[in-house]
Amino acid sequence: MHVETVLLLVLGAVAVIVAVRWVADRTGLPAAALLTLIGILYAVLPGPNITLSPDLVLTLVLPPLLYSAALDASLGAIRRNLRTVVSLSVLLVLATALLIGLGFALFVAGATLAAGIALGAAVAPPDPVAALAVGRKAGLPPRLVTLIQGEGLLNDATALTILGVAITAATGGDFSAPGALGEFVLAAAGGIAAGMVVAVAVRPLRRLRSDPLSSNAISLATPFVAYLLGEAVHVSGVLAVVVAGLVIGHHNPSWASGASRLQTNAVWRLVDFLLEGFVFLLIGQQLPAVIDGLGRYATSTIVTAAGITVGVVLLLRPLWLWLTEHLPQSLHMRLTDQDLDGDGEPDAARRQPGRLSGREIVVLSWAGTRGVISLAAIFALPLTTDTGAPFPDRELLLVCAFLAVLVTLVGQGLTFAPLVRALGLRADQADEARLRNQARMAAVESALELLDEAAHEKHDDVEDQAIIALRAQMNARLARYRARLELLENAEAGEIPMSPQYEANLRLRRAVIGAQRDELLRWRDLGRLPDESLRILERELDHEEGLLPARSPS
Repeated sequence: MHVETVLLLVLGAVAVIVAVRWVADRTGLPAAALLTLIGILYAVLPGPNITLSPDLVLTLVLPPLLYSAALDASLGAIRRNLRTVVSLSVLLVLATALLIGLGFALFVAGATLAAGIALGAAVAPPDPVAALAVGRKAGLPPRLVTLIQGEGLLNDATALTILGVAITAATGGDFSAPGALGEFVLAAAGGIAAGMVVAVAVRPLRRLRSDPLSSNAISLATPFVAYLLGEAVHVSGVLAVVVAGLVIGHHNPSWASGASRLQTNAVWRLVDFLLEGFVFLLIGQQLPAVIDGLGRYATSTIVTAAGITVGVVLLLRPLWLWLTEHLPQSLHMRLTDQDLDGDGEPDAARRQPGRLSGREIVVLSWAGTRGVISLAAIFALPLTTDTGAPFPDRELLLVCAFLAVLVTLVGQGLTFAPLVRALGLRADQADEARLRNQARMAAVESALELLDEAAHEKHDDVEDQAIIALRAQMNARLARYRARLELLENAEAGEIPMSPQYEANLRLRRAVIGAQRDELLRWRDLGRLPDESLRILERELDHEEGLLPARSPS
């Protein structure tokens, strides 16, 4: 394929991604499902097509996507929900792979257990990107977001490890159950260790990370370093990326400067936007590669194999969630003995979460959309075994995996938001806004204490007038937060109250910023202000405008 052709395909893909984002924002339809359908439409049209390269996806696409998701995840929240996260990301993946393998061995003519387990491992891990994008817009409660995030971060490592073991068995390599278990434990423990090594290695680079450009370069390189380190020592590179992202994201507030965080966050949002868009377009374009070679299979065999795969993927997840949430140890909320508030009651942040409700189980079950990892894994199956024979039923496994991805990504993706709305499962926005305002007040009160100490110490290099001005600014901010908190305390039904006065103040502040920006442009156009100075002053106004809430006055 010529360079010009590749460039045209890339530019066309970017145009489609931007257009689909615009449509999704205005219709509420999930961009992932729309992009997949467009990819399928493009695949059946004449013209150049892109075939998925497993090595390219696993090495260049998966690490940055996982790392970015890990940076945004809450390490503390995942710890509090660790039992459920491990159940979904390890045990459920293993159960799915084994059940599909048994189904193939028992009901699909000529299929082997190892080949079925390989397919099961490929389709077992959900891709949380589509579900989270829709769930956040629908206002999912924070715990459900954490569970979807935590599962999506950890399940890929489990699935790829099981896949490797299944491929070894299917191609005639040495296989033993104890050896497979030992390999899995070693890969997981080694991946965690590799991720910790990378996270610790990043910490001494704080001086470089204070520079936004250096911080961006280090941040973009980190997931690839973690992945390559894991693969070099023959452990889970995927898990290494996730662990590095979780640890670095947890410590990022103290490891990087404010300017670096602002720019790095903006860069990662762009990377996510483009990579996720390309990935979903790529999924749809695999249709021709999937349907090639199916002519030698009877229709009944294809229907049986696809039915087993899609059936297990759709039915096992809700059954698993219901069973694990009704185990005896999850029938009540367990509390630690720590009391951080001093009121004799265990602090809310230390509570172990109780069992999931029926509505939460339904939403989590419907959030199990499969994605590009499933296709990359199944395309990674070798063409031949160690004896030179074709890999057993490779074409059949490809079509089953593609159907599982298509059914969940498009079917569940398009119906996820309506399901969440129908169940009425939304986060308490007023409660979250109250917590944020309480935190803001605590931060301002801490600043006022520092100003009082500075006033008493009377440093020669600090003017009294500066302390007075800062104290007045902090007191005004504290009064604004207190007024906002009082309004939130009276909120009903979990909705954030809309204050006409607050909205009018926001409009006025935006108008003031707009007036300043217009005047700066007028100076530039008159030749009184160089463009370099204009950009510096515009950046100041942009940061000021960025502090204003977009819609919600929380």
